[in-house]
Amino acid sequence: MSASGKSAPAAAPADSDRIDPVVRRLALTVIVGALAAVFDTTIVSVAINDLARDLDAPLSTIQWVSTGYLLAMFVTIPIVGWAQAAVGGKRLWLGSLGFFLLGSVLCAAAWDAPSLIVFRIVQGVAAGVMMPLMSTLIMQAVRGRNIGRVMATISLPVALGPILGPVLGGLLLATGNWRLLFGVNILFCAVGGWLAFRNLPDDRPVGERGRLDAVGLLLLSPGAAALIYGLSQIPVTSGLGSPRVLVPLVAGLVLVVGFVGWALRRGSAALVNVRLLSHRSLAASSALLFLVGVTLYGAMLLLPLYWQQARGEDALGAGLLLIPQGIGSLLSRPLAGRWTDRVGPRWIAFAGFCIVGLATVPFAVAPDSPYPLLMAVLVVRGLGLGIATIPLASAAYLGMDHRDIPNASIIVLVTQQIGGSFGTAVLAMILQHAGSGARSPEALTQAFGTTFWWSVGFTVLAVPLCLLLPGRPKPLTDSEQSPAEVPAPA
Repeated sequence: MSASGKSAPAAAPADSDRIDPVVRRLALTVIVGALAAVFDTTIVSVAINDLARDLDAPLSTIQWVSTGYLLAMFVTIPIVGWAQAAVGGKRLWLGSLGFFLLGSVLCAAAWDAPSLIVFRIVQGVAAGVMMPLMSTLIMQAVRGRNIGRVMATISLPVALGPILGPVLGGLLLATGNWRLLFGVNILFCAVGGWLAFRNLPDDRPVGERGRLDAVGLLLLSPGAAALIYGLSQIPVTSGLGSPRVLVPLVAGLVLVVGFVGWALRRGSAALVNVRLLSHRSLAASSALLFLVGVTLYGAMLLLPLYWQQARGEDALGAGLLLIPQGIGSLLSRPLAGRWTDRVGPRWIAFAGFCIVGLATVPFAVAPDSPYPLLMAVLVVRGLGLGIATIPLASAAYLGMDHRDIPNASIIVLVTQQIGGSFGTAVLAMILQHAGSGARSPEALTQAFGTTFWWSVGFTVLAVPLCLLLPGRPKPLTDSEQSPAEVPAPA
């Protein structure tokens, strides 16, 4: 209820193509704040070499600016469901946004590499809360209605990051002041915080708060972080046989398997309710999102390296050359969301993965093709990525109870991020092996072609799995047609 005691207007009829205005306002609110975390990741990724030079630190040390951020995210992601139940979504969002703002200010004021790494960990802790909570808050308000169109809206930050982040980072670095990379976040955090204070419902919990699953936390958080760290070390070591890879991977797998066994016994009382994977739509979406992570994040490593090493572009040029793929992804999202709601996620995802696979083939067959042809291919590839990801993210929430959505959000995000780390590590290892004997630009180009074939193979694996996704959605009942009551801003 609002301060005046009145509830927000009722939703439009279920067959309307319009997103409820209350949900749209809530989505815009969290998107503005989430842009800070998304842009921060992609902006910093293009600044590693500049940071190493300006802070007079070896590249192996500066890499922890990104690695530390990522590991901190995975430590905090699993506790989001419990934290939301304990303090409420609005207060948790405002707290994480404020913590991210603090981390950004500290990063801009860092005096050496160790201080910057520590302050990036502060940012990562906040981002680990923000990313799953963004989806949770909106999906709980939607109540199963127009999920595809809403998902196309809330995934906008993820689409904009790879497009604008590298370009913005390159432009800011051109000023010669790397501290501006973190100053950009202050605007997003300030505006996002003001919007959240006004627009998010005051959903503070009533009654007894659930207990934190401490055992589950001690198993899952370090386990997921160890897996990510082990995968991240593959490109910078001799491969899977290195102790820097094997030790964290084995330890991470043992901890995660231990958590799964523990969580199956505890059910809904576990830190993350893995029994939700008995829902076929969530299980199939999670498997496919793992492969999307391989395809999307693996290509985010492969394509910039291809433009720089095989075609001689600098970092800013490589970022600009990736814009066509981002544009394609943006263009396809509204259409993918609309058709997912109408015909179901199965055939939309199937078509999306087929397009991605076919649009990657030219890079594998003829990686020395003219720029205009490859630009056109990247637009098509972006269209396929947008078409594939929207139905997968939507299907994960189909049939989920309101109380189960936080756990579903965590499962979706962890699965996709681990898939991304796996894809990045494996494609980097394949590229190293294929290019180990390259002594000419032509040989290096062919090494990239071989690696792109592997990317096509990962995409092909996803195509038959799409048939496990739900088909045409059933009409909602009268009691399901209205989203959760969201208070009007005071």
